[in-house]
Amino acid sequence: MPKTAKNKAVRALRLCAPVGELVEATGAAKDGDSGGRPQPRRFAMVAYTGSAMRLAGWPHPVVVDLAGMQLPEGIKSRPILKDHNPALIVGHTDSVRIEGTQLLVSGVVSGAGAVAREIVESSLSGFPWQASLGASAEKIETVPKGRSAQANGHTFDGPVQVVRRSRLGEVSFVALGADDDTSARVAAREHKEKDTMDFQAWLTSKGFDDAETLSDAQRATLRAMFDAEQAQASAAVGDEGGKGGDDPTAVAGRSGSGGGRSGGSGVVSDMRADAAAEAKRIADVRRLCASGGAPGNGHHAEVEAKAIAEGWDVSRTELEILRAERPQVSSVRTGGDAANANALEAALCLSAGVAEAVVGTHYDERTMNAALSRDLRGAGLHTLLFEVIRAAGGHARAGRVDNETIRAAFSADRRLVEASAGAGFSTISLTGILSNVANKTMLAAYQAVPSVAGQITAETAVSDFKEITRYRLTGVGVFEKVGPDGELKSAELGEESFTNRVETYGRMITLTRQMIINDDLGAFLQIPRIIGRMSALKREEALFELLLSNPGTFFGAGNSNFLSGASTALSIDSLTQAEQAFLDQTDSEGKPILLSASVLLVPTSLKVRAQQLMTETRVNEAANSAKPANNPHAGKFTPVATPYLNAQGITGSSALAWYLFANPQDVAAIEIAYLRGRRVPTIESGDTNFNTLGVQWRGFFDFGVSMQDPRAAVKVKGEA
Repeated sequence: MPKTAKNKAVRALRLCAPVGELVEATGAAKDGDSGGRPQPRRFAMVAYTGSAMRLAGWPHPVVVDLAGMQLPEGIKSRPILKDHNPALIVGHTDSVRIEGTQLLVSGVVSGAGAVAREIVESSLSGFPWQASLGASAEKIETVPKGRSAQANGHTFDGPVQVVRRSRLGEVSFVALGADDDTSARVAAREHKEKDTMDFQAWLTSKGFDDAETLSDAQRATLRAMFDAEQAQASAAVGDEGGKGGDDPTAVAGRSGSGGGRSGGSGVVSDMRADAAAEAKRIADVRRLCASGGAPGNGHHAEVEAKAIAEGWDVSRTELEILRAERPQVSSVRTGGDAANANALEAALCLSAGVAEAVVGTHYDERTMNAALSRDLRGAGLHTLLFEVIRAAGGHARAGRVDNETIRAAFSADRRLVEASAGAGFSTISLTGILSNVANKTMLAAYQAVPSVAGQITAETAVSDFKEITRYRLTGVGVFEKVGPDGELKSAELGEESFTNRVETYGRMITLTRQMIINDDLGAFLQIPRIIGRMSALKREEALFELLLSNPGTFFGAGNSNFLSGASTALSIDSLTQAEQAFLDQTDSEGKPILLSASVLLVPTSLKVRAQQLMTETRVNEAANSAKPANNPHAGKFTPVATPYLNAQGITGSSALAWYLFANPQDVAAIEIAYLRGRRVPTIESGDTNFNTLGVQWRGFFDFGVSMQDPRAAVKVKGEA
């Protein structure tokens, strides 16, 4: 069954999808409301289409189950940013909803800086902005290869990761998204200005023929009502690309019975409602400013005063609190450093010899184009040192690298890491980028090693290094006929237990002063390559050392899974015997369990013979034989050969013995457990000794192998 994450750790999601339509709200502000400023523009996004996407940092395609996404409630808005950077505010949402398999977002471009202007101006010029959804993944279901899962009305085949429970954080404008199912659109329509009445004419229509008799308080309240109706009328034009028309209830709902001062009773009622709404707005503003936008933040008196005086709503107040609380990092550049960091990583991977097709699986097209540009092509350690120094606000001129340059880069790296942790944004980091490059280089080497483990073993996740016990529940008895009384008999469950324990295998890596001065990226990455390859080999070695040791007489007459004696050499007849032994396996009551073989595992000495038996439909095993020439086993099993079965250094190896294994997704003869589900080795950075001018990493792999169900495999001794 697919494994579902049980821990409460939250992973960040960056789901890219196209932006829908950016529209301009029509109508200009009237005298006395916002200083003559135009109404803010509106936007609409298709933030997610329910499909599977490739995301950086996730090993498999990711699907977010919209049924489990927690959306903002009531009037609470979410920030709209650019490139997921809290410093680049575009606006806020006023509508977040799920329709079918799409997450739809709309709102107001309320940002007051250059970023918001850039989004609006480039959109109106035809630039196809896309959206990137920022969410936290709180419950993740990993669907292995060979299985499938349902989400968003579709079926997704494994391997895939389905985020069953998530919480929406923010949505960002990005230049390039990952969801190509929906094309991006930018509205380039002609706005139709809506004729509006001036304030005096509006008062007359409400029955206040003599406006001079109104008190200042009454005039202010009526003016607020007039402005609200004008904003509503303008929004009706702006929504849906100008499709909205006049709302007849906008006036009728507030006009009372009309015709003179006697019609003012409805207006008085509305005035009271508006006064109550205003009191609630002020109370909400004060509550937000008293508690701050985040736990531990103090009172925002200046924001509170301005919010009350200028009539800010809750959303605007929250955004201003976010601005006020955002840490100010002196001398550290933040704007495009995250994108620059990705391009540097990709360029270093290419310089290290990782194939472009492999590197391209980790980065988007724009990043790859930057990595292949003239500026970054052939980038090495010196390039990274200079970029780190510049990112921290220092002066770095490309040229000779000496001890002072190295120290300056390490000092700059510490400042960048501290600034990134405090402000919540990504930036260029020497240790971070080299760690990522080392991990990708190691992963490429790890995946390049041909592996048998994934074809004959089940894989599982454990939370620690303690010995674990797995239970395979076997139903005792079969379904019984239900009697006239309709009572169902209880079935007993017999427990079969197997144990496993994770161990750690690893090695240290050091980026030395000599490597840095020599700009020798290749020398540094030799060890990650070795770690990747040796990790794959160590897993294979541990698997076959255990298999060939035959612990607890796993393969033996007592388990009905071992064939020996004459005529067990690999042939049609011996395959027939082995298959029958598989099919004849029973449960504890001696009843068939209907388990069949899937993989034919042989030593390299029998590789060609196994391939012939699985591909040739006609054979001639013996001269003048009376046997039929057709091969009943052609295409029945997957032939897999490994040198570990006939390796000289492993006890129990044989050039003649061969095996049949069941599909491990059904019943597994062997299990490999990985610590916290990480199925590849890891590289982490750390401090070197005081007398070492460099950076140190450690590479390690946490896994354990154990025999599981003896009914899922048959061993044949292979004697002539």
